Amino acid sequence: MNTAAKPSEKKLLILQTIAHALEAPGGEKVTTALLAKKLDVSEAALYRHFASKAQMYEGLIEFIESSLFSVINQIGNDEESGLKQVELVMVTLLAFAQKNRGLTRVLIGDALVHENPRLQARINQLLDRIEASLKQSLRVAATQGALPEGHDFAAHADALICHAVGRWHRFVKSGFKEDTLAAWPAQWQLLAR
Repeated sequence: MNTAAKPSEKKLLILQTIAHALEAPGGEKVTTALLAKKLDVSEAALYRHFASKAQMYEGLIEFIESSLFSVINQIGNDEESGLKQVELVMVTLLAFAQKNRGLTRVLIGDALVHENPRLQARINQLLDRIEASLKQSLRVAATQGALPEGHDFAAHADALICHAVGRWHRFVKSGFKEDTLAAWPAQWQLLAR
């Protein structure tokens, strides 16, 4: 690690190293010893930037949140069709996984198994926020006549989230080989109803 780098750059390098280590298909646990070795620093050097390993994972979750919600909010602002908003959000979720393998392990909780329980709670909160965004877009679609009167927005949004999480799971468990968007056009036809 470059000792002349600014603290924020060092933090970013640590987070990037964790994300890269999480891309290992074997799903090995990322330890501070492993991180220190990959960065060629002592474990104590890691703790100068993060108070705990949980704080490192929180940094990854913050990156996921800001990445996804900046796009989701942009979709809401740019796209008038509620149903098209839903489709674009779903494509965003699936494409994000494809581009960010290690972070997908965080999203499905795979990387958080033996970590602080508050991390999984934070991921659950993130999924709830995405589901709320989908529900809102479905309501817009209903006001536009794209969905029938009396449509169950909660059940529909839940099915959409379950689809995304299931695709993320299959992607991780396939060793990152299965394309998250491979059957998307046909799946969207089923999910849009």
